[in-house]
Amino acid sequence: MAKNVETKKSGTAKVKKDDGRPRVPGGSVKSEVGSARLQYIPWHTIPLEELNPLLQRQFVVGQEIMLARVLLKKGCIVPEHSHHNEQVTYILDGALKFWIDGKEIIVNGGEVLTIPPNMPHRAEALADTVDFDVFNPPRADWMNKTNSYLR
Repeated sequence: MAKNVETKKSGTAKVKKDDGRPRVPGGSVKSEVGSARLQYIPWHTIPLEELNPLLQRQFVVGQEIMLARVLLKKGCIVPEHSHHNEQVTYILDGALKFWIDGKEIIVNGGEVLTIPPNMPHRAEALADTVDFDVFNPPRADWMNKTNSYLR
């Protein structure tokens, strides 16, 4: 059954039964204010996009931001690339080795790396890795699937 979010006075969220609000795929709640919209989207409702045998991803797009969940198998290489988007990478589990700005940087589980816009970088998964990437603005090449460097 689809879930809705209701905000209590304390600011925390609780799940309640269907109240007739419009839904987005996967049982999400959609509420619009102006051009922005509230979204509640469980990761398990977003299909995994397989980019290659070692790389899968999912993403959610807001008005001016994108959050991606990226699953990399050990040995996966993300080729050198750059983009006009600012990027914040948080490694939940595993480790990625980055080559960026003339440095090798290993980012382990629980660590964060910020990458400024237009800075070339590449990465290798040193272990099976769960990576969360935040982009501002959202990556148009990911949304329209023109990011051939990953495929």
